[in-house]
Amino acid sequence: MNHETNTEKKLQQVRDGYTEMLKRSQQKSGCCSTSTEGAYYDAQEVADLPPEAVQSSFGCGNPLKFAEVKEGQTVLDIGSGAGIDCFLAAQKVGPTGRVIGLDMTPAMIEKATQIAKEKGYSNVEFRLGTADKMPVEDSSVDWIISNCVINLAPDKPAVFREAFRIMKPGGRLSVSDIVTGMDLPPAVRNSIEAYVGCLAGAIREEEYLEGMRQAGFEQVEVTSRLVYGPEQVSTLIEETANTMKSSCGCGCGPSLAPWIKQFAGKVWSAQVEAVKPVKS
Repeated sequence: MNHETNTEKKLQQVRDGYTEMLKRSQQKSGCCSTSTEGAYYDAQEVADLPPEAVQSSFGCGNPLKFAEVKEGQTVLDIGSGAGIDCFLAAQKVGPTGRVIGLDMTPAMIEKATQIAKEKGYSNVEFRLGTADKMPVEDSSVDWIISNCVINLAPDKPAVFREAFRIMKPGGRLSVSDIVTGMDLPPAVRNSIEAYVGCLAGAIREEEYLEGMRQAGFEQVEVTSRLVYGPEQVSTLIEETANTMKSSCGCGCGPSLAPWIKQFAGKVWSAQVEAVKPVKS
């Protein structure tokens, strides 16, 4: 199997996994949901949002918490899912602004579009596409946000280059994502459960930041970290396995429970900020 075929197979498994989590979200939260400690959504903040979007959130942070999004701006959410961060951004940009949600899972796009139409979010649209080839115009976005999604991209440098391409000079990026302080063993890297659970695709924090710098971003910094203990690591791995059993009809791979204690304190959710420089 060549690299391109293997990559597409992995992405399809991710699509299948998140489609299943969307179906199950009304009954039980998924791998990286709002019930996971550190999601950072205040009850008041999401009180006026569509409950379907809140219940189907699978993030690891709140990329808009410290983002200074202003009225009239354009915001792009990489991996928008059912739309929780897009609908939060819509409140900030107002009727003169614009929010674009990008996701590679058709079921997520369909659900988010349905919610936006039913709830009257006229300034929000959702587009089907992958993060390394975004269907978005050059230099058209003021803010890029993302919530626990870039770790799922096989080619992260390509994602950062695309983010740089579509961002206006002076635009800003605000990302919540899973990173590591160690090299993950092959048993974890090759586990589809750990991949859909936002762990197997995670890379070292410094490698993540350097990918942004190489793409052209400046002022790249981690503004906060939520270090995961055994309970959070277990959520990333073992709870996702239950979802994968439903989506693929099997266990998909051996239990990764023996690794959980070894990862505690070496995996975290990082809030990363960056700026596209203004050319003189």
